[in-house]
Amino acid sequence: MNLHEYQAKAVLRDYGIATPRGVVVDQAGQCAAAAAQLGGSAWVAKAQIHAGGRGKAGGVKLVRSVDDLTAVAGQLLGSRLTTYQNAPDGQPVNQLLIEETLPIARELYLSITVDRAAERIGFVASAAGGMEIEEVARNEPEKILKEWVDPAAGFMDYQGRNLAFGLGLEGEQIGAFVKLAKTLYRVFLDKDLALLEINPLIVTGDGKILPLDCKMGVEDNALYRQKALADSADLSQIDPKEAEAQAHNLNYIALSGNIGCMVNGAGLAMATMDLIKLSGGLPANFLDVGGGASAQTVAQAFKIILSDPNVKAVLINIFGGIMRCDVIAQGVIDAVKEVGVTIPVVVRLEGTNVDLGRKMLAESGLAIQASDDLNAAAKMAVAAVGGN
Repeated sequence: MNLHEYQAKAVLRDYGIATPRGVVVDQAGQCAAAAAQLGGSAWVAKAQIHAGGRGKAGGVKLVRSVDDLTAVAGQLLGSRLTTYQNAPDGQPVNQLLIEETLPIARELYLSITVDRAAERIGFVASAAGGMEIEEVARNEPEKILKEWVDPAAGFMDYQGRNLAFGLGLEGEQIGAFVKLAKTLYRVFLDKDLALLEINPLIVTGDGKILPLDCKMGVEDNALYRQKALADSADLSQIDPKEAEAQAHNLNYIALSGNIGCMVNGAGLAMATMDLIKLSGGLPANFLDVGGGASAQTVAQAFKIILSDPNVKAVLINIFGGIMRCDVIAQGVIDAVKEVGVTIPVVVRLEGTNVDLGRKMLAESGLAIQASDDLNAAAKMAVAAVGGN
């Protein structure tokens, strides 16, 4: 789960990390009061969406009058901002973060993430921060600094100094950076984060170090113990079908194909999508109903798949273990009857109570194509949408 910039900065401030002063607005008419509260004669208006690349897409604007600030807010609020990370549909802009301007001497990059290969939390830093950090990583990887954290020892001062020296910091800035990095590491652990990215981390004209932007991603599997963060989730930033799936504890990710998939088990779901692709088709989604779903959950999953107008056929692939095949069959039958499905549905069942599940489908009177072979089922689904 991602946080908005203003939410992430609020977390930083809770840990004593200074951030630029800012005010969140959701109406253009609030801009004058925000400007008066911040003072000064120039401000930065930042669209709050869950995607990077806002600056290049016009979502970050420097303005020098209240009238211009109000005009920019009027343009951005209620619009959809499309960046290279959320193309082609973009995401809705429901809030703006209005911030004070600061004298920027340098822009640095700093992030913390989980390195799966190293099996450790890793710090990544670069003296070449800002909007072009991806280009730096691709074309000048030697400018990317890394430190891996021993889970038993935690982030050590010498690691912070290594990064500080590599970033070209001097004097008191080195100690300030070490303190900042150690605090960020504590935030990362305390809040069960999967990503904490500060880009840019700025050095101001008077030599202070400050996070000018901040992104936080919370590990979804830890949301049960991060209730305050979970409650702040902005579901408008994700696909409506994904939001509906989350509400029913379903693992759903929308894709761009036309064959809807319902599978139990993430590995089997990936294999099913691979077989659709291998057969010449394109999956419309990843959907894992899990091992303990009820007939009602299956019916809801089916309805979510069918809410995608791009779906022209559905492939259901269930290997019954904890999830019995007769439960799946009943859920499919209920959903087909309720929704009034007019597109082809291919079902492959195997495992616990498979004979009963197949019998229920066969006697349902519904236009459901059954197969006991996954390869054959994938080919049937592809053929149903006019593929190979």
